[in-house]
Amino acid sequence: MPVHPARFLPLGLGLLALLAALWGGLVRLGAVDVAPGRTLAATHGPLMVSGFLGTLIGLERAVAVGRRWAYLAPMLSAMGAALLLAGLPIWVGALAMSAAGLVLLAAFIVILRRVTAAFTLAMALGALAWLGGNLLWLSDVTAMPRAVPWWVGFFVLTIAGERLELSRLLLPSARTRAWFALAVGVVVAGFGVGLADADLGARLLGLGLVALAIWLGWHDIARRTLRRGGLPRFIAVCLLLGYAWLGVGGLLLLRDGALIGGPRYDAALHSVFLGFVFSMVIAHAPVILPAVTGRAVPFRPFFYVHLGLLHLSLLGRVAGDLAGWTPVRQVGGTVNVVAVLLFLAATLVAARSAARAAGPDSG
Repeated sequence: MPVHPARFLPLGLGLLALLAALWGGLVRLGAVDVAPGRTLAATHGPLMVSGFLGTLIGLERAVAVGRRWAYLAPMLSAMGAALLLAGLPIWVGALAMSAAGLVLLAAFIVILRRVTAAFTLAMALGALAWLGGNLLWLSDVTAMPRAVPWWVGFFVLTIAGERLELSRLLLPSARTRAWFALAVGVVVAGFGVGLADADLGARLLGLGLVALAIWLGWHDIARRTLRRGGLPRFIAVCLLLGYAWLGVGGLLLLRDGALIGGPRYDAALHSVFLGFVFSMVIAHAPVILPAVTGRAVPFRPFFYVHLGLLHLSLLGRVAGDLAGWTPVRQVGGTVNVVAVLLFLAATLVAARSAARAAGPDSG
């Protein structure tokens, strides 16, 4: 089945943003030193957060909403990444990504009107956080750390809302739902208070992340599907590992407060963005990509290779950050990139093998 341009274009640009962000990340680590990469290093965060991950989430939501205008969100975020890669002034790309956040928020307003529940509200707050973070970055493209807590909120609230939706199958009690709401409230307070007091805001955010990690680790349906085989177990392993890293990131923020750079900043951010968020991407790729692209991505046991490599290398990277072992940090970060590339390759191999097995009429 051919992919509609409204899905293909942002997906292709999003993948390009991912590759550029990975290269920029290597430059930031000091693992490579190539002049063109220095420009990518400056926009490594937005390319990953909005150019790739924001585009993926925007595509997923556009498919769910079923409105043509909703595809403007992934289109604009991907276009923002393309503008950054084209060398235009950073504010131009930031403006496009801010517009993407506005469209995604509008899509969640539509969703809220259809289903008003704690999980849809959490995801809508996540969209608001993405918009807020992009606007903060747009207001001062040299002060990206101000936007980072909001971007953290975007992913954490979006994913937590999705997992709460699935946890309804377990019929959580009113007290359980109240604890979830409290944890979400602390996360929102964290990135909100951070505008006035960055240190207090970071610690509140860290507390909220720890609370959500505990809630998700205990109440998520993944604890049950872990006992099953195949894809359900793989997803459960990804999720539970991700929740552990979310807790680590929260504890680091609780301990250190606001950071604007350095090894501890690297450890806290990548615990969340790589350990937690990318685990969710890996977990849900076999489910979400078929819905977006129309191509099956069947589970294969070799998926555990890139998953294990990602988490082991991240463990080394964070250990290197905290202990001041720069070579260990650089090796860990480099293998992080290898793990992500293996994930892309494994997903492509699985999709192509499924297409061949289905025969020529499938494509």
